[in-house]
Amino acid sequence: MSQTSEITIPRADPKDPYAIPATMPSSADKEPRSFDPDDFVVPTAKQDDWRFTPIDRIGEFFQVFKPSGLTAVTVTMMDGTPVDPDQVSVSNVPMGQDPCGSVLKPSDRAAAVEWASGSEATVVSLRGRLDQPVLVQIQGGGMDLDAFHLVIRADDEASADLVVEHTGQARLAEGTEIVTGKDSHVSTTFIQEWAAGSKHVGNHRIHVGSGATLRHSVVTLGGDFVRLRMDQDFGGEQSDLNMLGIYFVDPGQHIEHRTMVVHNHPECKSRVVYKGALDGARAHSTWVGNALIKPTAPGTDSYELNRNLVLTPGAIADSEPNLEIENGNIIGAGHASSVGRFDDEELFYLQSRGVPEKEARKLVVRGFFGELVEEIGVPSVSDHLMGVIDRRLAKGEDEEMQHVLEEN
Repeated sequence: MSQTSEITIPRADPKDPYAIPATMPSSADKEPRSFDPDDFVVPTAKQDDWRFTPIDRIGEFFQVFKPSGLTAVTVTMMDGTPVDPDQVSVSNVPMGQDPCGSVLKPSDRAAAVEWASGSEATVVSLRGRLDQPVLVQIQGGGMDLDAFHLVIRADDEASADLVVEHTGQARLAEGTEIVTGKDSHVSTTFIQEWAAGSKHVGNHRIHVGSGATLRHSVVTLGGDFVRLRMDQDFGGEQSDLNMLGIYFVDPGQHIEHRTMVVHNHPECKSRVVYKGALDGARAHSTWVGNALIKPTAPGTDSYELNRNLVLTPGAIADSEPNLEIENGNIIGAGHASSVGRFDDEELFYLQSRGVPEKEARKLVVRGFFGELVEEIGVPSVSDHLMGVIDRRLAKGEDEEMQHVLEEN
């Protein structure tokens, strides 16, 4: 009779964590997850999560504060009509009362400060199949520091589009929780179109239900400082997450997006595609994409992409994709990023066919954003966004001409 040797499972050596890479702490575990701000140190530029962020511009978001309460919120259907209470319910609950606080935990000090500073959350619940998008309008109340917390819940098998618009002037700490039920099909679009001088620091915490699909779109077109972090996980097998991002950065603005996709269940799919254009001196964008595939997630299909188009000298785009794979049984995983100027060949092609240079540049930028804008899937939003992009390009041309006139 032959002897069989006992199977031993490798264990991490605390003195040599690199000996077994799969047992190393993941990016999702490097920082605490807590509702208590004191569990996080005050951010500095030496911390990995904050090294691209000009933190001297947002120090007020790192200490618990008393909110002004001036941020106004209205919820209607996209055409302005009231919501059907049988399909859309809107309520306010104290912070910490279910369902508030049920989707993950804050992942940095700014998110924990928002939680500790606010007193209540707005909850939007979606049921059944909605024929048109729900519109959540968030109107800034000025430069007094405020906090706002939004919870979006979709029932099992719900099918709905929801658009969140941020307008006006604000200094806003915002927390957003999104949970989608089993086999639901949901699209959420967050538009930041803040007035000059505004600051917006937010955290989206996302839970995608088993067999559900979620399209999560973020469009940032205004605000002196906008930093949004998205943390996500799956609630079961065969879920599908599509994260889209569009941003246009003007001189002196800092626009930052961070995505953290965690594959923790089998046979789930994720796509993260962010595109941005930067126009003018000291225009600064940051995109950091993280994807983690856990040992519990065989059959994962994941990809993340970031592209930046630098329209004028003096703009800076930081782009950092990160991918951690702790499971060899996957369909695919990849990432890519790029920062570049106009494609000279595209411009030459258009100009050779009689298109003036300025119009050619507009067409290139429209093409750069066009496919992503259409993928948002809400026609009225897509049309509005392309109009805003056109106006931004025209504004840049006017400022460039004014600069030439002043020099002469």
